[in-house]
Amino acid sequence: MIDFKEKIGEIINQNVEQISKEEVLELLEIPPSYDMGDYAMPCFKMAKIFRKSPNLIAEDIVNMIGENKYFEKIENKGAYVNFFVNKELFSETVLKEVYEKENKYGATNVGKNRNVIVEFSSPNIAKPFHIGHIRSTVIGHSIYKIYDFLGFNTIAINHLGDYGTQFGKLIVAYKAWGDRKVIESNPIPELLKLYIKFHEEVEKKPELDDKAREWFLKLEGEDPEAKELWQWIRDVSLKEFNRVYEMLNIKFDSLAGESFYSDKMPRVIDIMNEKGILEDSQGARIVDLESYGMPPALVQKRDGSTLYITRDVAAALYRKETYDFYKNIYVVGSQQILHFQQWMKMVELMGFDWAKDCVHVPFGMVSLEEGTMSTRKGRVVFLEDVLNKAVDKTREIIEQKNPNLENKEEVAKQIGIGAIVFQELSNSRIKDYTFSWDKTLAFEGETGPYVQYTHARANSILKKANVDVTDDIDYSLLLNEEAVNVVRLLHDFKQVVIDAMEKYEPAIITRHIVDIAQAFNRFYHDCPILVDDENVKKARLLLVKSTRDVLKTGLSLISVEAPEKM
Repeated sequence: MIDFKEKIGEIINQNVEQISKEEVLELLEIPPSYDMGDYAMPCFKMAKIFRKSPNLIAEDIVNMIGENKYFEKIENKGAYVNFFVNKELFSETVLKEVYEKENKYGATNVGKNRNVIVEFSSPNIAKPFHIGHIRSTVIGHSIYKIYDFLGFNTIAINHLGDYGTQFGKLIVAYKAWGDRKVIESNPIPELLKLYIKFHEEVEKKPELDDKAREWFLKLEGEDPEAKELWQWIRDVSLKEFNRVYEMLNIKFDSLAGESFYSDKMPRVIDIMNEKGILEDSQGARIVDLESYGMPPALVQKRDGSTLYITRDVAAALYRKETYDFYKNIYVVGSQQILHFQQWMKMVELMGFDWAKDCVHVPFGMVSLEEGTMSTRKGRVVFLEDVLNKAVDKTREIIEQKNPNLENKEEVAKQIGIGAIVFQELSNSRIKDYTFSWDKTLAFEGETGPYVQYTHARANSILKKANVDVTDDIDYSLLLNEEAVNVVRLLHDFKQVVIDAMEKYEPAIITRHIVDIAQAFNRFYHDCPILVDDENVKKARLLLVKSTRDVLKTGLSLISVEAPEKM
């Protein structure tokens, strides 16, 4: 593909020796509207070099360059040099590359097969997989797919919350009020009932908390009964979680949760002792981080038990030694920002310079319309229920609008689940939001079903045409504004994927494919495709195919499927 930005850098440097190609590329901007060109270069910084006003410098540069085959025109507007790309050459270079690469368009080898770990989802065992978990799950999975697409060797880790004092509480509750057969018939809701009952009873009998701590200490000490109960609770919980992961088409390379690191904690404590960063504090052990603007980090309780901050340090150490990661990414809610700052600083103080390669990707919280979610109070919305309701609603719409559609059940799942995931990835990840059934199940507007429908429409046009689409076309037939606007967005897709990777922000891709779908639908509305003129038809069909392929790739990167028919 011709890189028109690079061409501008070369052209300016050839005519103005005092400024390098690299400096030109840094100066280049995208004007607010295409009426002002595709690229613009401000000349303010050159005023000192040439000792002229920026307006005059811009005028001189335009006169020096003259005509150039890569640009329809180059003109100065005030202190800017504005470049209008040769639309025919632009369309040819973009569409030929999309044609050649198809669903790999936008993929590069920027990753060079370096290892990138993405930790995401990470629900707590024995607790509901609720709507709040969707954020880490789908944001993390999309980041995983984006890095993989760009040539990294990505490793998906589900750091299960399968350790800690909540297991002591569950064991106490199970032994007092539980029934194994009842739990196995409906694991998570029944375990949730026990968890809620424990918190109700502890209000009357505070000594239950002491019992729970005792049972967790037994678990840490490999007590056979505690370990058997823990393993059983973990197994039945995972069976439930896997149903949701299957619906979302998510697989993990590792399910090593907190418990996996329980025997790796002593080494962490030893290294901290060697480095002299551990201090005693009322019988407990801490790392004082006040000089770094953070409160002290509690590493070991008075009773000798560890905390999850200790386990996170052990996990990072294990991952570096096992995977030798280039990046170790954690997709975890924004309320954990301080926790991540603390343990990453601790890793640095332990003498590991790779602490800088550990990245916390925070996101905003989900609340319910009736208030904050609370597992202890049983105020949650199960994620599986949300996904099933979306599929049910889609099935009803299909029965109304297209009852003869092939593979109705499969398409209902693709659209229903895709709608939930798409909506989740439409907004900036850092924003908080309130879960609403009505909004979640709305398919109109800038939604997943809209983009999926656009993909299916493009596919339908290609099937109806029933001709071999090639890139051997007359590109001068794609110079109308509707066609060029689609090509511009297809061109930008490559940079959009890079931006999404660098900012850990799948919403950049989501918003961009909505733009592509809208531009394509305007093109479809204004420019008949299956016309009698064979040359026009061939040219427009190439644009249809290119749009279909890029939409499919974009949807895939945010973990949404692209049905062939809708």
